[in-house]
Amino acid sequence: RLSDYGVQLREKQKVRRTYGLLEKQFARLMVEADRLSGNGILPGEMLLQLLERRIDNAVYRAGFATSRRAARQLVGHGHFLLNGHRVDIPSIRLKAGDELTVRPKSAKSGYFTQIDEIVKGSVQEPLSWLKSDEKKLTISVTGLPKREEAESDIKEQLIVEYYSR
Repeated sequence: RLSDYGVQLREKQKVRRTYGLLEKQFARLMVEADRLSGNGILPGEMLLQLLERRIDNAVYRAGFATSRRAARQLVGHGHFLLNGHRVDIPSIRLKAGDELTVRPKSAKSGYFTQIDEIVKGSVQEPLSWLKSDEKKLTISVTGLPKREEAESDIKEQLIVEYYSR
């Protein structure tokens, strides 16, 4: 049987691996979530919102990649433009009004010419805060992610408890 600490640690590690973050990145994100929380938003919900708003996660959630790791690689290789500027940092945080497009040169590559099959393969329900267009190869951020739209098996309160030690 696991102790309370063990349960909290396991939950933190699960979320960290799910989103592909290193320990220091995750700890820094938790500090920021704690600082930004308020106005009815709990630190755990803010943490999930910050994780969901990363570019690599948005590319995955929009269906342009089959996994978060693949999405991170696509962004890292510079295949996307954020509001017209080339980006290669997967951790950049999106905000409402941002537009992510595939670079014209990248759009000609084999991967993006067959994006229809990739999008069909990733069966994800549409999100209220992201609008994607597979034909134009664009992702528009229309708002902020809600808790219900994040991964459902995450118990964010355990992570908050872990970091409050």
